[in-house]
Amino acid sequence: MTPEEFYQALAKHQINLSDRQKRQFASYFKLLVEWNEKINLTAITEEKDVYLKHFYDSVAPILEGFIKNKPLKLLDIGAGAGFPSLPMKIIYPQLEVTIIDSLNKRIKFLQVLADELELTDVHFYHGRAEDFGQDKNFRAQFDLVTARAVARLQVLSELTIPFLKVGGQLLALKASAADEEIAAAQNALKTLFSQVSGNYHYQLPNGDERNLTLVTKKKETPNKYPRRAGIPNKKPL
Repeated sequence: MTPEEFYQALAKHQINLSDRQKRQFASYFKLLVEWNEKINLTAITEEKDVYLKHFYDSVAPILEGFIKNKPLKLLDIGAGAGFPSLPMKIIYPQLEVTIIDSLNKRIKFLQVLADELELTDVHFYHGRAEDFGQDKNFRAQFDLVTARAVARLQVLSELTIPFLKVGGQLLALKASAADEEIAAAQNALKTLFSQVSGNYHYQLPNGDERNLTLVTKKKETPNKYPRRAGIPNKKPL
């Protein structure tokens, strides 16, 4: 997918990028490749692959109608090089984006990227989701939490649900069908007072299969969750 094909694909969904937004995506690609030579950000570095498998893939929730252009507080857990939240931020500038990542080198890249792209209302924090999930400045503060290929839903739910306001939603982006994951996560979701509110299959323009699972928080998360760093992964709910 060339940059021009990317613009055209978005235009089919009534999203017409300005020259500034096109420059932001071009700068994003350039910095991603430059920094990837110093730190491991992605195995995908060819321009056409980055535009398809990172940029288009990241904004698919917008194109599928799951995120609107309004001032929502969005948290991205384990965003790595900023996917999916920062491509969504470029398209919908009203989003307030927070990223938590466990590797400080990636946080430094994101800070440089945000400066270069002149992004506002973006916040980057180095640390573990389990620790921030117990911090009152982060807990129950977000309208949306996104996670792209981070962990199985049984584990991911404990890492993300505590950050949501009641009524807020987790958007779990996966490369494959999530039916088995959803079945295995039922006890975790029940324990965390949340439930799957939608499970959607769609394709990228090249035919690659993708899955988006929406989880809605119904009540306040019990104080004991998330448990200490590493425990959710070792002993899933």
